[in-house]
Amino acid sequence: MDAYDRITRNAAEVVTDEEARALADAPDGKRAYVGYEPSGVLHVGHMLTANKLIELQDEGFEVVVLLADVHAYLNGKGTFAEIRDTATRMQEQFVAYGLDPDRTEFVLGSEYQLDEEYVLDLHSLELETSLSRAERAMAEIAGDDTATVAHAVYPLMQALDIVYLDVDLAIGGMEQRKVHMLARDTLPSIDASAPTCLHTPLIADLTTGVGKMSSSGGLSISMEDSGADIAKKVEKAYCPPTADPDPTDNGEERENPVLQLFEYHVFPRFSEVVVERPDQYGGNLTYGSYDALETDLESGELHPADAKGALATCLNDLIAPGRERIRSDHD
Repeated sequence: MDAYDRITRNAAEVVTDEEARALADAPDGKRAYVGYEPSGVLHVGHMLTANKLIELQDEGFEVVVLLADVHAYLNGKGTFAEIRDTATRMQEQFVAYGLDPDRTEFVLGSEYQLDEEYVLDLHSLELETSLSRAERAMAEIAGDDTATVAHAVYPLMQALDIVYLDVDLAIGGMEQRKVHMLARDTLPSIDASAPTCLHTPLIADLTTGVGKMSSSGGLSISMEDSGADIAKKVEKAYCPPTADPDPTDNGEERENPVLQLFEYHVFPRFSEVVVERPDQYGGNLTYGSYDALETDLESGELHPADAKGALATCLNDLIAPGRERIRSDHD
């Protein structure tokens, strides 16, 4: 696997392929970033993009984590004091999860987003952006809530952050695609370079395989979960013996979230996965790659229940250091 393949591993989309190859050819000194609203406790969505940051650190990239306190304030997540306290705790959790603290630059948005130069550049982007264009980018931010002016400004700030953080590669889940395309469209209007963008897949709803897993509804896995909690949630997960499940009766597309978690969370962090089974059922199975595990699930060699047990063990191993960090904060 060459540098480009490692950098783009498990990416749902790269914009553009040519730009990504240029970064792979000369990664030293290149900067990649993800922005996160400080929201308390890391969940699988945070962890998926963090996995990509860890891989990029291994490839020589400088990594920036934006703890977006101003964005969180605009999104009604509390006072600045509350949000900044949450940001401090999240930073500790990211380090516990595996980001190298010596090679990760953690930045609060308020360190530069309130400066006059930034505000004036933001106004310049506002002048260049139609309301309808901003609305397309803000759909994931506003959700089902009534959209506010703050929601329209939010994606323009995300675009401008790329400039002020001096990053070459912007990373986010597929829900960030519209924001990143807005950045590529609008930043040249203020004589700034358009960023290369890498988008990670979305994990499907754990119990149905439809839509995306959400920390605000349904089952989600977070750093607060105990080993027993993780095991119970994974046990309830939708896991047909295939990576390509049939659509629902209503025609909705489905994914296998158990396999997604193996592919995007487990195998990027583990060189080997052991599925423990009693001797009477064939004994343990050992996998050095995701493809081998998927093949055995498809063939029937690996039972979904055994796959779930191994997944719960691996996820608990990944989450345990962060869980201890959270507990020590509460002591």
